[in-house]
Amino acid sequence: MPRHFSQLDDVWPAGFGRRLGAMVYDSFLLLAVWIAVTTLHVVVVRNLLELPAEEVGAGVMQVFTLRLLLVLAAFLFFAFFWRRGGMTLGMQAWRLRVQTADGAPINLRQTLIRFVVGAVALVPLGLGHWWVVFDGQRRSWSDIASGTQVVVLPKAGRQA
Repeated sequence: MPRHFSQLDDVWPAGFGRRLGAMVYDSFLLLAVWIAVTTLHVVVVRNLLELPAEEVGAGVMQVFTLRLLLVLAAFLFFAFFWRRGGMTLGMQAWRLRVQTADGAPINLRQTLIRFVVGAVALVPLGLGHWWVVFDGQRRSWSDIASGTQVVVLPKAGRQA
């Protein structure tokens, strides 16, 4: 039996401002993850492949593997938090949670769709994220594509 989140009657769709705040918080956390991944990549290239410093980052395969690792790290960052409790650390700070329409945690397929569509939604000047302002249900492109919703949780003092 799939688990469901609590407080389903006390939540409401998240607006653009809160989502943007969470994105800013999470971007700093993701940047730290990317710095760690890049550092590890450089250490591996320098020490295991024994390349001199001037050749680090010069090869096509080095660039490709680093970019692949950065995308994978970003996906794992979001997948871990979204699947674990429906919230990244930035979403926790802004009291946001991603869930299915019936209040269940999102599955791995929905996580992958949210991640890919969310990245694509940034390309046209973030239009896919601005879509929240125009959609009557306050959904972004990634919400629509994955069949999920981002909701605001009540303050701790207002929980019943």
